[in-house]
Amino acid sequence: MNKLITLIALIFLTSCSSLYRSLKLSPSLLLKEVAFEENAINSEYKFHYPDTINNDYLKRLRMDYHLPAITSIDEDDFAKIKTILNWTNSQWSHSGSNSPSKYDPITILEEAKEGNKFRCVEYGIVLAGALNSIGIPSRVLSLKTSDVEKVRYGAGHVVAESYSRKFEKWIFMDGQYNVLPVLDEIPLNGVEFQKAILENREALRIVNSKGDVSIEEKNQYIDWISKYLYYFDTKFDNRNLPYTERVKIEGKAKLMLVPEKAENPTVFQKKGKIDYCLYTNNVNDFYQKPK
Repeated sequence: MNKLITLIALIFLTSCSSLYRSLKLSPSLLLKEVAFEENAINSEYKFHYPDTINNDYLKRLRMDYHLPAITSIDEDDFAKIKTILNWTNSQWSHSGSNSPSKYDPITILEEAKEGNKFRCVEYGIVLAGALNSIGIPSRVLSLKTSDVEKVRYGAGHVVAESYSRKFEKWIFMDGQYNVLPVLDEIPLNGVEFQKAILENREALRIVNSKGDVSIEEKNQYIDWISKYLYYFDTKFDNRNLPYTERVKIEGKAKLMLVPEKAENPTVFQKKGKIDYCLYTNNVNDFYQKPK
């Protein structure tokens, strides 16, 4: 009887998911092939990362949470990235509906100690902040589906990216799921991840500090994340507190990477305004080497 009930429940949930998509309540699962320009960098688009040594906030973050000790045996920055990814994931259990009182790493961690659970957004904030605090340039990365303007729910996810000096490139990291993508021994950024799913899924690895996740976990994660790898946006100013005046360009706080021939989205889930972004189709604008 219990197995029958479970089967009925699964059928019901699957039917509901299909119905939600048909009614434009939740995003399409279709992974679309995309292309981006590869032109010279627009000199107006300048990104800012923290001065780790002279930033008292980041010093407090790394010392209060013993981040140098946690990463002391790691041989290079990629090993440190995986260690901090695992540490971030372990700080609380996910909740899709709870928000912190303030959106900074220490506040989130302190409220997590009190038993609070948080969203993907907070995993991204803490992960990027913790890595910045130990000298690895990092940023919060917002992902949006191709139908972000047309659906009511589930059109966005938040992760982080770090710049690895070992590989001289940006690396995509999902703090909520404690995973990052690797292909041919090279960790991938968000755009590379999307391309690898389409073109080389079998060879694509999903890893964390413990090694490769299982094939089942890999496929489940790829099937889930794929729909979000369409629009990418991040802040121009990725410094942490005490900075209160954030750098903006033309009054906009973020740069959004938009596939060629795609529309620039201006609405999030039918009702939220996307009025905080400049837009580019040039992948080189988005993946500049930190200065």
